[in-house]
Amino acid sequence: MNRLKKTDRPYDIVLFGATGFVGTLTAEYLAAHAPGNLRWAIAGRDRRRLAELRDRLPGGDRIGELRADVSDPASLRALAGQARVVATTVGPYVRYGEELVAACADAGTDYVDLTGEPEFVDLMYVRHDARARETGARLVHACGFDSVPHDLGVLFTVRQLPEAVPLTVDGFVTADAAFSGGTLASALNQFARLRPMRAAARDRRRHEPRVPGRRAAAPTGAPRFAGEVGAWALPLPTIDPQIVKRSARALPRYGPDFRYRHYAAVRHLPVAVGGIAAAGAVLTAAQVPPARRWLSGRLRPGDGPSAQKRARSWFSVRFVGEGGGRRVRTEVSGGDPGYDETAKMFAEAALCLAFDELPPTSGQVTTAVAMGDALIERLSGAGIRFRVVAGR
Repeated sequence: MNRLKKTDRPYDIVLFGATGFVGTLTAEYLAAHAPGNLRWAIAGRDRRRLAELRDRLPGGDRIGELRADVSDPASLRALAGQARVVATTVGPYVRYGEELVAACADAGTDYVDLTGEPEFVDLMYVRHDARARETGARLVHACGFDSVPHDLGVLFTVRQLPEAVPLTVDGFVTADAAFSGGTLASALNQFARLRPMRAAARDRRRHEPRVPGRRAAAPTGAPRFAGEVGAWALPLPTIDPQIVKRSARALPRYGPDFRYRHYAAVRHLPVAVGGIAAAGAVLTAAQVPPARRWLSGRLRPGDGPSAQKRARSWFSVRFVGEGGGRRVRTEVSGGDPGYDETAKMFAEAALCLAFDELPPTSGQVTTAVAMGDALIERLSGAGIRFRVVAGR
């Protein structure tokens, strides 16, 4: 159990940002799948929208309702003080997220979010990890498609390999899905902040202790044809390799010398070339304020793909791991990655922190470190598939 007793706070979980696109999907998932003894509440700044959401949810009369606003730090401290776990969808996190992280670190409240913003994660480590360790709070970022299937998929792969030897794992992501306005806003904000992002990473390295006798790296691979998956492999500049590297540094099971590389897998060369060109164009446009505003206007926060589109969407992450004379291929797969499955991962991570027997941890930790096998088991039971494809 969470080191807070169930009676210490009125709610096991508070979902902040519940009326947004992913927030609503998460609330619907909790209402449909959470255990009957869960004490939970939805939170946000608009009481009318909160009430409308609660009225639509099964068992809404048993769901609490809290008003909180990112511009009102006192409301965030009050929210953190009422929950054992706070789950927040309110981003871009580098703009709106820090006050809630600080409130949870001070209150000893476990915290999960959906950020894919490296700058935010690094800033929160430098500013709030030490306080969270003092109070026992677990601050777990990137609890959606960034970076649960990659972080836990690598852990699952490592468990198929020998112990106490150097290990390498390559991850190959394939997906067919759309994205929402909130995702676009976060991505553009991140692309526009390359210099602050690098500065935050440098500052983190100055504060982060090194683990003697162990090495973990996540270098950017070069584009190549990957025969092991029969596709062109394009390096993915996401937060996922950084999360995996931090898990490897923290957990001895990854061996004394660990390396992870992260790719998108694309079957056809023209598509691969087009993807590189499109990514470069968006990155360039994000540096120019008028172009960034124009792109932001194409899809506004709160907008997202329809239920029909999400029902046709899917993802697969294939891993190739090697070490100690053994080679293994594994896969993590599921449905719509950005929304339906992200809501599932996010909700199950919050439930895992609230109810499961977990290793004693505190401070800023990854999903593999904080929840590991317990969350793999939860997600497997919820329909996300972890499997060994081949091994020798």
